[in-house]
Amino acid sequence: MKLKIALLALVLTAINTQVLAESPSELNDLEIAHVAYIADNIDIRYAHLALAISDNPAIHDFANTMIRDHTVVNEQALALLKKLNASPEDNFLSQSLQVNAEKIINDLSKLRGAEFDRRYAENELAYHKAVNGLVADAFIPNIENAEVKELFKAGLAIFKTHEAHAENMVANL
Repeated sequence: MKLKIALLALVLTAINTQVLAESPSELNDLEIAHVAYIADNIDIRYAHLALAISDNPAIHDFANTMIRDHTVVNEQALALLKKLNASPEDNFLSQSLQVNAEKIINDLSKLRGAEFDRRYAENELAYHKAVNGLVADAFIPNIENAEVKELFKAGLAIFKTHEAHAENMVANL
């Protein structure tokens, strides 16, 4: 239980860093797009790590789903940005997510066996809860472009399924 709390705290720290100075709800559409792209890439990195370390078929299935789904959403986002002739904009939140992801990857990469599987599953649950909450509460209500907003709504539906899958995985480990 302490481990779950520590992982959730690390993920939430990434999201809450500099909130006093800057708020996720104040990001523009291009900054939001960058955060989403980075968050997807982080989860893809976690999944590749899981495939490299874990021998658990359930972990492999989940990791492959993360790679497939997050890659598809990123490809759709990049296509939409190209259509809109726009580029994502780096910002405090995407930078914070990357820094904290490095810490999590370093910690996870030191683990093996059931300990890795449990920590990976707990991290996936905490990560999806935190990012899904951010998307639902701060991003979607503040996105101005209708096409971008629809892409985020579709992505959120997929990622809520990931969250439920991760919750089941944690319960079964």
